[in-house]
Amino acid sequence: MKTAKIKVKDGDLLATLREFFRSILQLEDISAILVPQHLPMKNVVMPTLVTDPEQLNGIDPLAPAFPINSAKIVSRLTRKPMGQKVAVVLRPCEIRAFIELVKLKQGRTEEVVLVGIDCLGAYKNLDYTQIVGEQETEFTSRFYRNVLSGKEIAENGFDLNPACKACEHPVPDGADILIGLFGVDTNHSLMIQARTLNGEDLYRNLNLSHAEEPPERTAAVASLIAERTAYRDKMFAETSEVTNSVEKLNIYLANCINCYNCRVACPVCYCKECVFVTDVFNHEPIQYLRWANRKGIIKMPTDTVFYHITRLAHMSTACVGCGQCSNACPNNIPVMELFRTVSFQTQKGFEYEPGKSIEDEPPLSVFREDELADVVGIGK
Repeated sequence: MKTAKIKVKDGDLLATLREFFRSILQLEDISAILVPQHLPMKNVVMPTLVTDPEQLNGIDPLAPAFPINSAKIVSRLTRKPMGQKVAVVLRPCEIRAFIELVKLKQGRTEEVVLVGIDCLGAYKNLDYTQIVGEQETEFTSRFYRNVLSGKEIAENGFDLNPACKACEHPVPDGADILIGLFGVDTNHSLMIQARTLNGEDLYRNLNLSHAEEPPERTAAVASLIAERTAYRDKMFAETSEVTNSVEKLNIYLANCINCYNCRVACPVCYCKECVFVTDVFNHEPIQYLRWANRKGIIKMPTDTVFYHITRLAHMSTACVGCGQCSNACPNNIPVMELFRTVSFQTQKGFEYEPGKSIEDEPPLSVFREDELADVVGIGK
């Protein structure tokens, strides 16, 4: 693992990142870079695929906005050979989701360089648009300075997305190139680290000067992970309490309208055709009357709880906790809290951490004789 520092000019972190990404895009073997950028037509930050270095002036990878998990976009870019290499700037949960998609044969790593930045978190989509105002870049600068200095980050009564507050993976460990912020004096420098052979190739081409990792970084990261883990465990306990029976689960999901937005937003829900949008759940009209007749009343639409249970059974082993399911819900159901609570136990049972390594086989894709012996009774 190779480490370097690049100077932050005039304390302007965004300008420094802009120049760093421009230097990557100018490399001979990099044809494009995918990076979050302010759109000129609206006050919003979205992923943009840039081929012209001069079009990087509006990039803002530190903006506390997370409108889409870009693992899906990288999957689309890499599912078939392009004949060219693309650098992609992603949050840690986006990298982890992409690694899962690669293992599920939905993407490829051969023509992509994963550039990860220490994640400062983000607000919910609707909250961000309400608090950012017209000064997007200035807001980002204030936000990252507050986060890195340990100051209050709630804005106008809006706090960070619960998914970010509960995320114990603020460092993009699966990146080829890591841009370090925690434990780094970002008023003066940024830490750049090559963490894979792919990253080392790009590192050498950028002619970076070797430096040591700041000694404060380990403690800073550990402190943040401890804080987020404590929030996560509290969230698990509270969610378990309000969903630990069928009756409570029905209440928790009572205002679900079967819009399926959470399925569409989920980066690891990859089926080309979901069973819930087929004729399987297109019930005959008389069937609704039969169900209603059993108790004299039935909630409409039907199958809402069954839908979420099916999704949990399908992809809880691959959930990376990005929170896009809750972001996409029109009725503000805390879907993320439920999915993370169940997924944590599922992943613990299989001793599997999604997105940790491309070498780890997904659960249920291989058979192990000694797996889950305490559950199935093998050997007793």
